[in-house]
Amino acid sequence: MRKRHLAAIEEDLPDEPLVNLTPLIDVVFVILISFMLIAPILDIDSVALAPSGPASKKESFALQNSPLAVSIRADNSIWLQGQRVSLENLEKRLLLEKKRWPSETPQMIPDARSHFETYARVKNILEACGFEQMDIVLRPP
Repeated sequence: MRKRHLAAIEEDLPDEPLVNLTPLIDVVFVILISFMLIAPILDIDSVALAPSGPASKKESFALQNSPLAVSIRADNSIWLQGQRVSLENLEKRLLLEKKRWPSETPQMIPDARSHFETYARVKNILEACGFEQMDIVLRPP
């Protein structure tokens, strides 16, 4: 009688479920290999830095007196050629300046305390106006 009782208990216990991890590992390896193959092909924006060195007074004066100088001040106000401009009017003014100075490279002079969002918006507006390059003028602290 005792044997029947033990046999009944053993029959009621379910077998331990076995999880086959081989398909999961295969999928992870396929994804890893595809990232390794695709990563070198991706086009990532990069900034080519100018060689450092002491700039002459002529160069620094020319940088700040460019006909297409866009300044971003600490309060995130945008100034084009010494006049305050809103983001909405900046694109119109830059389109006019692009017609006036077609071969000129615009210069952006951001303040270190300004928000990056303002810089990004101005950069996008410059690209939308057809400028392919821009100079970023950083002032020492």
